[in-house]
Amino acid sequence: MAEILPGVHLVEGVDPSPDFTTHVYLLKDKGASWTLIDTGLPGASEAIFAYLAKIHVEPSAVKKILLTHLHRDHTGSLAAVHARTKARTFAHWIEAAYIGLDPKYDGPGTPPAEAFAVDERFKDGDEIDAAGGLIAYHTPGHTPGHTSYYHPERQLLFSGDLFFVDGATANLTPPDFTHHTATAKISARRMAQLSVASVLSYHGGPILKNGGHALRALTQKL
Repeated sequence: MAEILPGVHLVEGVDPSPDFTTHVYLLKDKGASWTLIDTGLPGASEAIFAYLAKIHVEPSAVKKILLTHLHRDHTGSLAAVHARTKARTFAHWIEAAYIGLDPKYDGPGTPPAEAFAVDERFKDGDEIDAAGGLIAYHTPGHTPGHTSYYHPERQLLFSGDLFFVDGATANLTPPDFTHHTATAKISARRMAQLSVASVLSYHGGPILKNGGHALRALTQKL
């Protein structure tokens, strides 16, 4: 895939295998700049820069990197992408501490291999000047500081690993990979209350139409 919605690109070539999708999103800002959401596994930076070249975007045009959470399949190429783009990095204040390995995360999933100092630490409900205006929602459960990013005008929800998507069906991330499933259920119910057209998940999917229906169907089963 490439541009899946106007100004929303699903970066090609970052998946480690056909059975394990890792959706790095590239978003067009209102001006000439771009924003990345997550950076993929270690080595995904090569695919990210190849995709930027394919669509004729200079790495220096990427001005922000927004992180959903600490796990290495999301932050594995963070240092490499940051080194070349010099983009400002953003994460929830809890997650930023774990990305900096202070303290080292001891929950399920693979933590970062090395510490990275996040530039901007936000809290729940903060607005981020990216892609025309995003709201950062703290959606804990999968990890303590997990974040989903919501575009209210376009009703887009970049949900990280709050949801695993199978076709047009949204599910919670399996408990084996989740810090606290009961909290993830609360976060899912909160996101289902938003007006959502598209669920832009990290694994599986995305659900480009009727995303809100998929989220409400899930919460009715929880």
